[in-house]
Amino acid sequence: MTMRDRLAQWIERPGFGWFITAVIMVNAVLLGMETSPRLMTTAGPLIVTLDRLCLAIFVVEIALKLIAYGPRFFRSGWNLFDFAIVGIALVPVAHQFTVLRALRILRVLRVISVAPRLRRVVEGFVTALPGMGSVFLLMALIFYIGAVMATKLFAATFPDWFGSLPRSAYSLFQIMTLESWSMGIVRPVMQVYPYAWAFFVPFIMVTTFAVVNLLVGLIVNSMQDAHHAEEGVRTDAYRDEVLAKLAAIERRLDATARQESEK
Repeated sequence: MTMRDRLAQWIERPGFGWFITAVIMVNAVLLGMETSPRLMTTAGPLIVTLDRLCLAIFVVEIALKLIAYGPRFFRSGWNLFDFAIVGIALVPVAHQFTVLRALRILRVLRVISVAPRLRRVVEGFVTALPGMGSVFLLMALIFYIGAVMATKLFAATFPDWFGSLPRSAYSLFQIMTLESWSMGIVRPVMQVYPYAWAFFVPFIMVTTFAVVNLLVGLIVNSMQDAHHAEEGVRTDAYRDEVLAKLAAIERRLDATARQESEK
């Protein structure tokens, strides 16, 4: 077994993953503490030092993985994700680029790459994106039709909500989220247009209860597919391991049989 293989086995141990997870969570707490002027006044240098220590651990982790895996490191999307997050944290930050300083909190997202359950959720979401694109296109068509109708019907009386196509689309989005949709928008409109419910109620039924639930269904199905695929990989790996052990036992038995025959 080569040095790289031994290093890869050490990196893949559960203890190493738990250590990195703990460092990520500690770093998240430190980044939150940096937003408190009172804490930075009393313990600012200590917080900054611990933050740099966490970043140094992340850099060492990436370096060890690069040594252990070599070019294979860049074949994993999660490794590329970790590499990008740590790389952003290493970019020098000037006063005019304070947004990069705020992006340091993205280090917390690294917990996704070290937690299998969270990885499964993200993989399911990414897998569902092609199907979600069709649903988003359908929703965009519904919103466009609804915005045109709402502008034609209610713009004269309620210009703040439906005076233009963008305003109508935003008001319809608020209605779809069910945020103050009844007392805030629909009932005032119905005081002027009593039959306005015939427009808003079907819109809510189609968007909120049909299309949104369709998105949820796509994501859940993709998560289940990702789970089944992961279980299949584990089963194949276990089967290969068992076959390798059986082959080793068979070789030993053959060697023993040859030794007995030579005697």
